Amino acid sequence: MNFELNEEQQALQSSLSRLLADVYSFEQRRAVAASNNGWSQPVWQQLAELGLTALPLPEAHGGFGAGAVDLLPVMQALGQALSMEPMLASVVLGATALRLAGDDAVQARLLPDVASGEVRLAWAHDEPAAHHAPLWVETSARPEGAHWRLDGGKCNVLHAPSAHHLVVSARIAGAPDNADGVALFLVEANARGLHCRAHRLVDDTVAGELTFDAVKALPLGDPHDSARARRAIDGTLAFGIAAVCADAVGAMESAYRLAIDYLHTRKQFDRLIGENQALRHRAAEMLVSLEMCRSMALVAAISADDLDAPEARADLARAKLMIGRHGRTVCHAAIQLHGGIGMTEEYAVGHCLRRITLIDQLFGDVDAQATKLAALTLE
Repeated sequence: MNFELNEEQQALQSSLSRLLADVYSFEQRRAVAASNNGWSQPVWQQLAELGLTALPLPEAHGGFGAGAVDLLPVMQALGQALSMEPMLASVVLGATALRLAGDDAVQARLLPDVASGEVRLAWAHDEPAAHHAPLWVETSARPEGAHWRLDGGKCNVLHAPSAHHLVVSARIAGAPDNADGVALFLVEANARGLHCRAHRLVDDTVAGELTFDAVKALPLGDPHDSARARRAIDGTLAFGIAAVCADAVGAMESAYRLAIDYLHTRKQFDRLIGENQALRHRAAEMLVSLEMCRSMALVAAISADDLDAPEARADLARAKLMIGRHGRTVCHAAIQLHGGIGMTEEYAVGHCLRRITLIDQLFGDVDAQATKLAALTLE
């Protein structure tokens, strides 16, 4: 299997890296994080002008029809910059769910504007009692005349405060942990009865706690077709796992680069600390972990593009598990090599660990992935 990016992917990654180097230094990122929005509208527009918001969307709706493998270098570059923009929330999660579950009419109405960056989506699926269970849904949906109404709540919905539309999972039948009885709905962000409490996650990413009180919703496809909804949820989560694996590799690269630069510049007793053999060995171990995670991120992307392939689901779980473990190891080591400065708010390396910590919790942490692998082994 070829684990190298092709020329087009490398060129796209280089273009994005140059843009981010100009507009997304660490100090610029700190200013963005401290703003009321928590992300930069000008940067988002520049990402859209590069075509990144259209990359994984269908060609019929203004996109380029790219898959997770094509998105990998983009998410990796965004991870290196610790980007705060809603690429994951809108383009990866929300648009994928809409593409997999929605009919042609709703796709034609929304996806072109998502591709241009004018409309932003949010994926409202996680619930407080789920504990990383991918199909645990307590939010309920009931028909009311020609419409449906939603009641319940969703937690940690990425970029919910700035979204125009929400793609929401809700249960129309069965117990909360049943695989059947779940449907996907489209909800207007300003719908009556919908309440959003904005907050920041550990890496300063904007998120929202959503409460639904008889909120009007549009079903995506036939709400009684549980199999289609389940496939859409599985596909969205798989695409999301592949994207955050690439994002994590980018954050690991930044942590490693900062540590190496520090070893080559910091002096102690008139000697560079990088001349210390123990520290050189530690840096070598970090590089081994980084290169392994880089390969696992590509495995995750390949698996997300062909979820029906043998071992695809297991490979996604393996990739998320390995990157969760080794990402934390690399970032911890980078902080330790820096010493006290690595723990300060004003230095970037600690923020790399924050991003890795958040990514580990998205779509199932290390323990949840290990449990999933055990269950897949027994099937």
